[in-house]
Amino acid sequence: MAAEGLTEAERLSGFMPGPRAALASGTGPLDGLTFAAKDLYDVAGAPTTYGNPDWARTHPVPAATATAVLALAEAGARFVGKTKTVELAFGMAGENIWYGTPLNPRAPGRFPGGSSCGSASAVALGEADIALGSDTGGSVRIPASYCGIFGIRPTWGAVSLVGARALAPSYDTAGWFAARASVLRRAGEALLPEGGEGPLGPLLLVGEAWDNADPAVAAALRPAAGALESLLGPALSVSLVPEGLPALYEAYRRAQAEEAWATLGDWITATSPAFGPGVGERFAMSRDLPPGLGAAGRAFRQGFRRRLLGLLGGGAVLAYPTSPLISPPLEASQAEQLRVRERTIGVTAISGLAGLPEVSIPAAQAEGAPVGLSILAAPGRDRALLALAERLAAALELST
Repeated sequence: MAAEGLTEAERLSGFMPGPRAALASGTGPLDGLTFAAKDLYDVAGAPTTYGNPDWARTHPVPAATATAVLALAEAGARFVGKTKTVELAFGMAGENIWYGTPLNPRAPGRFPGGSSCGSASAVALGEADIALGSDTGGSVRIPASYCGIFGIRPTWGAVSLVGARALAPSYDTAGWFAARASVLRRAGEALLPEGGEGPLGPLLLVGEAWDNADPAVAAALRPAAGALESLLGPALSVSLVPEGLPALYEAYRRAQAEEAWATLGDWITATSPAFGPGVGERFAMSRDLPPGLGAAGRAFRQGFRRRLLGLLGGGAVLAYPTSPLISPPLEASQAEQLRVRERTIGVTAISGLAGLPEVSIPAAQAEGAPVGLSILAAPGRDRALLALAERLAAALELST
């Protein structure tokens, strides 16, 4: 039975139930800070469940710790435990029927966002200063927006995923959360390669993404966009996706599905694992995807990436609502969750398809729930983007 034997506190916690994983820390620039890690990162001696009991049952306890986890510990941050993930990181809402869906502390009664749901919840509750997540289709950026905290999906490949479980490797990225912009940046200093600093600009507002947002979300974020203009100069409105955001969603969905089945299909076929609502259906779709659709998605991705690299190569910054919608309520049906997923991935696919760094800033509230403003730059400009996020947080009088 799902979540059998768990207390209410364990079901709502961002952390995995049971004894907390332990890890020695060094001393360094992150001294005095705590961190957690999504339960797809290995920690030596602790099981990696990948959000699913059958995965935990069929895989040995890791003998080594993931590189990104070690990097934070070696920089002085104190490890406080592993956090929940959506099963096999294949979900947007943040639901896990086996270990419990974490509380969204900033919008109780609504989903925390997935698949890095536990990491976002722990940071929003103040139970960790930094929390590692991963982002394939939005799984750091969307929980950051839903839970009202800072989150970064770095340039694809910039942060090591050695010792982390894969879903769609050419999209999978490490990522992390913090409640303060300065802490988000400091974690980046421990995780990111050197370089990429320097001024950014001009500012480009992506018209399709603003138009796709719910009117209340767009209106709530306009003052933050204005504050960004005060830092970068007057914004230009651009049409980035003349094909329409649904075309981005379809290209992403097809290519990601192809990779997800290539990565995990053998295990699913051999194990026949039990899945929670929606997860098995997504893998079945991936299994049954006609090969030509995957190829078309990959071809679209190549052209789209070239388009964005040409636009951003001089230092331009894109800005738009991280999520077009506030977090859906916990009672939302699977059909409603699918509608939110499709509309959301049409936007999150911008950086996903192009491999761009993206920071979500907890810039506003709409209808009583948090909403984030995303800023994006060219690949490799992660450190500059984190510095800009810190300046914007100061301008907005957020937690810096």
